[in-house]
Amino acid sequence: MNRIRRVKKAYKSRPTLEGAGVHLRRAFGFDTTNLLDPFLLLDDFHSNNPRDYIKGFPWHPHRGIETITYMLDGRIEHGDSMGNSGVISPGDIQWMTAGSGIIHQEMPKGQNDGLMWGFQLWANLPASHKMMPPRYRGITAEQIPEVTTPSGARVKIICGRVDKVAGPVKDIITSPEYLDVTVPPKSDFKRIITGGHSAFAYVIDGEGYFDDRRDPYHYERVNDRYFDYEGDAMFGPEYLVVFGDGDEVVVSAGEKPVRFLLISGKPLHEPVAWYGPIVMNTEEELRTAFEEYRLGTFIKKAA
Repeated sequence: MNRIRRVKKAYKSRPTLEGAGVHLRRAFGFDTTNLLDPFLLLDDFHSNNPRDYIKGFPWHPHRGIETITYMLDGRIEHGDSMGNSGVISPGDIQWMTAGSGIIHQEMPKGQNDGLMWGFQLWANLPASHKMMPPRYRGITAEQIPEVTTPSGARVKIICGRVDKVAGPVKDIITSPEYLDVTVPPKSDFKRIITGGHSAFAYVIDGEGYFDDRRDPYHYERVNDRYFDYEGDAMFGPEYLVVFGDGDEVVVSAGEKPVRFLLISGKPLHEPVAWYGPIVMNTEEELRTAFEEYRLGTFIKKAA
């Protein structure tokens, strides 16, 4: 019998500013480094007001991580030090492996009504791959398969495999799974997730139960920050739900559908040295990265 993963922690994402003044909500980040290893950060940028995002994320470096951008509405125009440029449109994914180093910019553009909505996830790279050559994987909405489970749940497969259908992003070091799931009213969604892998859900719309025990309200303090959840484990938009270990996630919708991102991956169990957009294993590696950026030797030439 599968061990159901229970809700370990849950809390609402917090408003913050990034880039040149982009208003967004941070589900987790620097102060929760070990919470969801190998994942480092999840940002939810969602606004109808162009003033909240139009200044964007001008040129900045990355090293040692992967950044995964998923757009729901609006678009992001991007360019980088490798000469790549393009647009991430609604439903598209950009999976960027910074590796040894890349300098890029990301400039959000809303729809005609001003709406812009997307997510950026950071995934750590193991020490053995932090200095690998950078690469981009641009995935259009049409390339992302969708399956419907027997219970009626609709699952967009960005990375991973559901019912023998594989997502377009493959050969990722930390064996991640990235799903966009919509569960219809009064229905269940069940998903086997490898034991020992970190797993979380981020609620986009509606509300649902993420723990079949439906525990009462409780909270736990971690690094001077409160993680909490209320009622009977029913969560709505902008809530991050962190699952404990086990074999299976069970999510049940209430009177209305619930849509959420379901993400899991294999922990690295390595030290993390992190400052801004660069994540290495030691403080010395961090100092080296920023000194190379200052000296203009940050970008490594292909052998």
